[in-house]
Amino acid sequence: MSFTGPSVGSGTVRRAFQFGQTYVVRPKGKHQTTIVWLHGLGDNGNSWSSLLETLPLPNIKWICPTAPQQPITLFGGFPSTAWFDVNELSENANDDIEGLDAAAAYVASLLANEPQNIKLGVGGFSMGAAVALYSAICFAQGKYENGSPYPANLSAVVGLSGWLPCAKNLSSKLEGVNEAAGRAASLPILLCHGKGDDVVAHNFGEKSANKLSSSGFQDTTFKSYSGLGHYTIPEEMNELCAWLTSKLGLDGTS
Repeated sequence: MSFTGPSVGSGTVRRAFQFGQTYVVRPKGKHQTTIVWLHGLGDNGNSWSSLLETLPLPNIKWICPTAPQQPITLFGGFPSTAWFDVNELSENANDDIEGLDAAAAYVASLLANEPQNIKLGVGGFSMGAAVALYSAICFAQGKYENGSPYPANLSAVVGLSGWLPCAKNLSSKLEGVNEAAGRAASLPILLCHGKGDDVVAHNFGEKSANKLSSSGFQDTTFKSYSGLGHYTIPEEMNELCAWLTSKLGLDGTS
């Protein structure tokens, strides 16, 4: 699917993003929540849909899209499946605002046709977690960085082994925006990170969580895992299941 992201002013040349295949895991019980789950750099939606299908969360519909192929500065311009361009995985990275806006808008478009009574969420791993957290910022602001309205009403955001883009000026972004403080305070966010992560440093993930908390996202939870690298483990998935069940008021496990 070709997608150019949220609209901007005339005269601006925008990149076209060709998103890959989307995989859907349908709820095995009563449908209460829909979560878009985003893979990491170089991956695809299928690998996560296969894992999410095994979780004891019968009331969740999972939508697992695949990122566009695009040149990645970190890889010397070599193309990879990626939600946005990145030059380094650190606090000093340049934020690809156009790519982040397009990814967040694509996520919102995937949630747009869900029934009115269904709670909506965004989650992801690594770069996917970065887009999930960026979506949380857009939700709180009520708009994308380019000023277009953000349409999705999020009830939960999850980031595994990820980081917060645009962290430096987050507090100032939310100041003076009507209802931003209330939206930020009411949005539950779960961040999980391995202390042995050699791709996205644990310290980077922890600072991201602290930045969210200090900027008004009061319901932010950060969980560390000793010895865990840049991957997931059953203990982390169990934590995810318990947290989602509690925060979203799900009926229970199967």
